[in-house]
Amino acid sequence: MAADYPDIDIAPFIDHSLLTPTATPEQVEQWCEEAYRFNFAAVCLFPANVKQAVELLHGKNPKVCTVIGFPSGATTSAVKLYEAQEAADSGATELDVVINLGWLKAGKTEEVHREIAEICEETGQTVKVILETNLLTDAEKKIAAEIAMEAGAAFLKTSTGWNGGATVADVRLLQELAKERVGIKASGGIHTINQALDLIVAGATRLGTSRGMDLIRQRDNLGKGE
Repeated sequence: MAADYPDIDIAPFIDHSLLTPTATPEQVEQWCEEAYRFNFAAVCLFPANVKQAVELLHGKNPKVCTVIGFPSGATTSAVKLYEAQEAADSGATELDVVINLGWLKAGKTEEVHREIAEICEETGQTVKVILETNLLTDAEKKIAAEIAMEAGAAFLKTSTGWNGGATVADVRLLQELAKERVGIKASGGIHTINQALDLIVAGATRLGTSRGMDLIRQRDNLGKGE
């Protein structure tokens, strides 16, 4: 329960996500203003919105994050690399990259590694590798996590949110595998302050959620005894 973790400020953990295909420039501006006002870690947007967000957050703390190969991970390596390079050139400093799940399940580990490593090396930006844990066995999660870390990922991310969300069990597993070498981003289905805090205590160092403002309101209501 949230009351068990009274000293955790969730705001600096939040990647304030706007990953709906109908996102408008006005919504991008709103998300950036909220991220700055509440000291969120980042805004996470589609690549087409990166330039606007970079301009709005110039000189401010929240980072601009975007998604690569989202949500399937099944675009070609060349397309992912181009998308990542263009995003970095536009000012994004964090890239959430979906792995090729078909390759992983087929045992094509070298291909998975090469794809991630190229993006890490060519962009020089913070790469969070989306494992889509709900579609993997525990054995596959371990393989995927090791590949991502060896390839240069800065974070292991649980999910896109399109195929289920983050669980405490998965965050704990990734935290055990990471051994503090990389960050852990829990993403998808985080609707309540209790969920958010449980994931942080389990080892999450970032929370990807479109409900950042709901979580802040819930946090503030706790202080009012509600």
